[in-house]
Amino acid sequence: MKKLTLNLLTLGVAAIVISSCGGLNKMVDNSSTVDYDVQPSPVETHGGEVEVTINTTFPEKYFNKKAVVTATPVLKYEDGQTEFEPTTLQGEKVEANNKVIPYAGGSYSYTGKVPYKPEMLKSELVVEMSAQIKDKDPVLIPGIKIADGVIATPTLVNDKAQAILVGDKFQRIVPETYDAEILYVINKYDIRNSELKKEQVAEFQKKIAKASTDSAIVIKDAKISSYASPDGAYDLNERLSGNRGDAAERYLERALKKMKVKGFDTEGFLSTLETAEDWDGFKKLMEESDIKDKELILRVLSMYSDPAVREKEIKNIAEAFEEIKVEVLPLLRRSQMFINVENIGYTDEEIIALSQSDPDTLNLEEILYAATLTDDNNEKLRIYQVAAKNYPESFRAKNNVGYILMEQGKTAEAKAAFEEAQAIQDDDVIKNNLGAVALAEGDITKAEELFTSAMGAGNAVNYNLGIIKIKQGDYTAAVNYFGNKASFNAALAQLLNDDVSKCLATLGEMGDTKCAKVDYLRAVAGARAGRDEVVFNNLSAAIAKDAKWKDYAKKDAEFLKYAANEAFVKIVE
Repeated sequence: MKKLTLNLLTLGVAAIVISSCGGLNKMVDNSSTVDYDVQPSPVETHGGEVEVTINTTFPEKYFNKKAVVTATPVLKYEDGQTEFEPTTLQGEKVEANNKVIPYAGGSYSYTGKVPYKPEMLKSELVVEMSAQIKDKDPVLIPGIKIADGVIATPTLVNDKAQAILVGDKFQRIVPETYDAEILYVINKYDIRNSELKKEQVAEFQKKIAKASTDSAIVIKDAKISSYASPDGAYDLNERLSGNRGDAAERYLERALKKMKVKGFDTEGFLSTLETAEDWDGFKKLMEESDIKDKELILRVLSMYSDPAVREKEIKNIAEAFEEIKVEVLPLLRRSQMFINVENIGYTDEEIIALSQSDPDTLNLEEILYAATLTDDNNEKLRIYQVAAKNYPESFRAKNNVGYILMEQGKTAEAKAAFEEAQAIQDDDVIKNNLGAVALAEGDITKAEELFTSAMGAGNAVNYNLGIIKIKQGDYTAAVNYFGNKASFNAALAQLLNDDVSKCLATLGEMGDTKCAKVDYLRAVAGARAGRDEVVFNNLSAAIAKDAKWKDYAKKDAEFLKYAANEAFVKIVE
């Protein structure tokens, strides 16, 4: 009797256990009846993260009233997996604060994200669940694949920012004008010896003499402008300005002949201009003077256009006019002489040779220009380093050193050079280039701050901000920053902004390039547009240029619908 009682007790406990597990086993057995809607599907990465929204619907009589379920989305890939944040659900008889799923059926929506890793390119999104009743051991519900992943097309961005090289101001032919002025006594037009002995005139003659014998200077032409002061009768002033012009012309022709200037006597070499009453000169000198009542006098000039009336009204301001007679009018009785020359600089060949043999003989603009005459970045760097040494206050030289170092992938050295340049001049170009350094170092926040503060530096800044926006997943902003100039990144931004036609048009503008990535992006755009010939032709071209795209295409979820396509399989195998 005792033995029978024990057996009955054992059977009762077993029945309870079986009854408890039976409900969970039903959930295990019927797990395929749970409906999952994943957005997006395939899973995508944007802004460096993989974010998914999973809308789950449980059918009627599925969810055990006493069960507590932990659901965990998991990205599974070769040699690893990444779990999203889990969610806890409960049956309607569980006393807790989790999301309740009724026995009659129910649903819940989940959104989660994880950082993207390249290993996720070929992966599956699986939901793993475990169910438990009270403190019993949990029962695992088999993982169910709910989506493929991960479309990683945004990671194709060319993330090398455009640094900016500051150009030279080299001019092989530099125009220059020699000038001198001869003053005359009131109502006279003869040139006094004292005027010809002035330092200004002597220097004028000295420059002309040097130019006449220097093969690097070409004398182009000459001009004489002669004036009379705006006091006295107009007819007299007209004769005076003409006679003064003639006197200056005779002097200059004699001087040019004596210095053996070639072509001085040819037609058109010398031009003359006479101004009877120099009101413009009068106004300028008055503005620069400290003469009392000058504002009143200037108003008179603006009120009357008739020279005679102007002169009369000004003379009426008696006190001021006395100062004008002494300080202003004598300076208006003059002839101005101009000689226009061209200074001929070194040829390209001479500059290249000097940059190698004797760079110290080159001025800043010449040595900066020398660097543009070679395609060898090592040689460019050497020349810019010489420029930075010889002209330590030139921010352009130090900036350009940094630019070449960036091109060579020497980010730390480039950063040091840019910081030296910034210490000389805090220019927008330098801010952009330091932004390029920050982006290369992976500091997107700092890079964006620097680029935004460098908007005055030109189109390169917009391009760089476009890169930032792709990395942040803001594709509309990226499209706007890239503008209408065709580039790989511009086309990528258009594709990511769901404008496949514009993407293909932009890539078409780029023509047939040597870049395999351009062909690969065309293939991706073709896949999104459902244009098989575009996919196959460009994928073949990309792989022919760079075999690494074969393995990438095998994993790329952009081509999932081609996985069983014979032509596609042939290309990637």
